[in-house]
Amino acid sequence: MRKDNFIQRSLVGAISFLKEIIFTDTLAGQNGFLQGLDPRMKLITFLLIIIQALFTQSIGILLILYALCLFLALFSRINLGFFLKRTWFFIPLFSLFIALPALFDHFSPGPALVSWKIYGLEFVITRPGLSSALIFIMRVAVCASWTVLLSITTRHLALLKVLRIFKVPQIFVMVLGMCYRYLYLFIETVEHTYLAIKSRVGVVTHYKAGQKIVAWNIASLWNRSVHLNEEVYQAMLSRGYKGEAVAWDDFKMRARDWLWLGSVAIILFLLSGAKLCR
Repeated sequence: MRKDNFIQRSLVGAISFLKEIIFTDTLAGQNGFLQGLDPRMKLITFLLIIIQALFTQSIGILLILYALCLFLALFSRINLGFFLKRTWFFIPLFSLFIALPALFDHFSPGPALVSWKIYGLEFVITRPGLSSALIFIMRVAVCASWTVLLSITTRHLALLKVLRIFKVPQIFVMVLGMCYRYLYLFIETVEHTYLAIKSRVGVVTHYKAGQKIVAWNIASLWNRSVHLNEEVYQAMLSRGYKGEAVAWDDFKMRARDWLWLGSVAIILFLLSGAKLCR
C-alpha cells in the first residue's frame, strides 16, 4: 500500500507540476504591469535585454538584469516562489553541471582559490575558473528568467500572433501552437486514464496484468490520437483555415508602451557603458 501510494502521489504530483509550470494563461490575464503592455513591445524589449545578457562579461550587469526581472515579476503580481521554481528547475541547474569543469585549473589556469587532494589527485579551483562559471550560470539564469517572464505575462495566442508579425516562419508557429494544445490534452488523458484504471482494477495488481493494462492504454492512446488528428484538421478546414491561423487580438500602442521602450533603452545604454566588477 505504501508503494502504491507513493506511485500515486508521484504521478499526481508530476501532472500537477506540469500543469502549473506550462499552462499559466491565467497569469497573463491578471491586472499587472507587464500584462498591460503591448505584446510586440514586450517581445522587442525582452529580446534586447536577453541580447545584452548574452554579450556582457560583467557579473554586476547580470545581477542587475536578474534583479530587474524579479522586480517586474513582483510588480506584475506573479508569485515569486512560483516564478523561481519555474525558472530554476531545468535550464539553470543543468548549466551548473556544465560549468563545473571550468572551475578547475585544468580548464581555467590562473591563481588558485581552493585546493584539496583525494586519493592522491589534486583539485584546484582557480579565480578565472570561478569567474567564468559564475558568468555562464548567471547568463543562463537571466535569459531563462526573462523568457519565462515573457511567456507567463503574455497570452499564448497573442504571443503566437506576435511571432508571425515579426516574420517567424508559419510552420514553426503552427507546430508550436499545436504542441502546446496537444501537450495539455496528453496530460489530461494520462490523469484520466490512471483514475479509470484505479477505479476498475484497484491499487494492487500483478505486474503481468499491469503490463497488459499499460500496453492496452498505449495502443488506445495511439488510435485516439490518429482519429483526433483527422477530426481537428477537418474542424479547422470547416472554419476557414487556409494555412494561416488568425487571432482576434487587436494590438494597440499606448503611451506607457513607448515609455517602457524608452526606459529599457536608457537602462541598457547605462549598463553598456558602466564599468562594473566582473
